[in-house]
Amino acid sequence: MGKIIAVANQKGGVGKTTTAINLAASLAALEYKTLLVDADPQANATSGLGFDPATITSSIYECMVEDVKAEDIVLQSPSIEFLDLIPSHIDLVGAEVEMINMPNREEKMREALSSLKQKYDYIIIDCSPSLGLITVNSLTAADSVVIPVQCEYFALEGLGKLLNTIKIIQSRLNTELAIEGILLTMYDVRLRLSNQVVEEVKTHFQQMVFDTIIPRNVKLSESPSFGIPALLHDAESKGALSYLNLAREIAEKNSVVLAK
Repeated sequence: MGKIIAVANQKGGVGKTTTAINLAASLAALEYKTLLVDADPQANATSGLGFDPATITSSIYECMVEDVKAEDIVLQSPSIEFLDLIPSHIDLVGAEVEMINMPNREEKMREALSSLKQKYDYIIIDCSPSLGLITVNSLTAADSVVIPVQCEYFALEGLGKLLNTIKIIQSRLNTELAIEGILLTMYDVRLRLSNQVVEEVKTHFQQMVFDTIIPRNVKLSESPSFGIPALLHDAESKGALSYLNLAREIAEKNSVVLAK
């Protein structure tokens, strides 16, 4: 049985999609069967893996609103073995409105992904930067959540709100939901502020914080424009190696058997 991990933070610009793409790619590079689910209407994870969202005809939107089977729309990564994608599309913006009167509207993604849990070691969901119905669906479907937090002045702003939302979902919709970890991103070793944020987050959240810290890295910023994860853009870059370390840390924590 695979593990579903949502990557969520309602604050934009924290490295959420970068984390989803590169974590999924790194788990696949370690030969875990991995599925990346793009649950963000901006479809950046879709384009980040080399697919053109404009040409996507069926996406996670159709799975949630029109009961299309998720396994029928899975796309294979053209460049990484063991990595698949359920794409997103701009139509996902309208899903929240269309789902308002649906029964069990918070459960639609869980229902869509249930048949795929047997086929993958890890399913990574890239959530949209909001706490709307699609993100609630993602957290209801997930076994755990990775929370990216950037090493900047407003790092902890909004984190309380997200943790509160997670508590509500744990109490009402998904009692099994756990926090996989808080991931510090955009770390700049030269800045005293970055180091202060690291200390502050670790003091506040202690064991919840991943050992791996993601640095600010040009290769991480460049790779989406080539439609590939950082691992393929420059495997020796600090960004690529950091996400590989994160994948190892998560795999070690979960002790999933290698899919070979």
